[in-house]
Amino acid sequence: MREWLSIYLKGVFMGAADAVPGVSGGTIALITGIYERLVGAIAAFDPRVLPDLPQAYDPEARGRIAAMLREMDIAFLLVLGSGVITAVIAVTGLLEHALEAAPAIVFGFFAGLILASAIVLWSEVGLDTPGEIAAALVGFGLAFVVAGISSGSGLPHAVPLLFLAGALGISAMVLPGVSGSLLLLLLGQYEFMVGELQGFIDALLAGTVGTALDSLVNIVAFLAGAAVGILTFARVVEWALSNYHQLTLTFLVALMVGALRYPVLKIIGETAAWTPTHAANVLIAGLVGAFAVLLVDYYTDDLDYVEDERADPAPAPRND
Repeated sequence: MREWLSIYLKGVFMGAADAVPGVSGGTIALITGIYERLVGAIAAFDPRVLPDLPQAYDPEARGRIAAMLREMDIAFLLVLGSGVITAVIAVTGLLEHALEAAPAIVFGFFAGLILASAIVLWSEVGLDTPGEIAAALVGFGLAFVVAGISSGSGLPHAVPLLFLAGALGISAMVLPGVSGSLLLLLLGQYEFMVGELQGFIDALLAGTVGTALDSLVNIVAFLAGAAVGILTFARVVEWALSNYHQLTLTFLVALMVGALRYPVLKIIGETAAWTPTHAANVLIAGLVGAFAVLLVDYYTDDLDYVEDERADPAPAPRND
């Protein structure tokens, strides 16, 4: 019971991190010592077992399903996922109220989180080759343009886009240092999904089933995308990191820097008049966010995205 409680609490910490743009649940998984177990459990999923699901009544099919679930460490994933869901629900509730009461300060906090995350990962960036420079320019430019569109409510909240947002956002679970919520923010879906989740919970508590069902459609689309993303897109990202390590990280960090345009535009748009007190509050919120990321980084070893299996070359013989 103590072990399961520990896993649940680690899930709570991961969920709290995943709920705010700029902090990665994957980083928390690294800090708490479950990153390799988590990635291994996800990688154990075998799509070849899917045809067996409708034939679960057959002992052989059921045996293959059970064997895969054991390989996936399903009990671990369920307990960890319960902790993540608990934290996401709790944190998004707080964030919805904060975004309504003091949006500029909240986005100042987000800006500090994102900027510090980019600084922490800067050592992983390479700008020594034309390919790396191109990756940085594409990542920054893409995020900068999309952030401008998203901040102006230019991106719709259609079900296909929510599905895509879920698939992209879940990639943070296998990418220490990269925030899934940041990707949602960039796509203009973060505030919307926070409101939908909290609205769904409020509607259930109030007994207004019709209102709850309206939000449920969007939540299910997002979760379906997350399910597909964790089993497919996450593997694509891992492949890219394994085969194009420097280019991929350079692109991701440049993406984070370009995405800073979103909270900055939101701060400006949500500020009716700049006073010394308001400016100080936004600045302090940003510093608190940056400090939170730097504190997490302090307790994290070097972010090993992929294991380097290349052995060091043998030293040349010495002629003493």
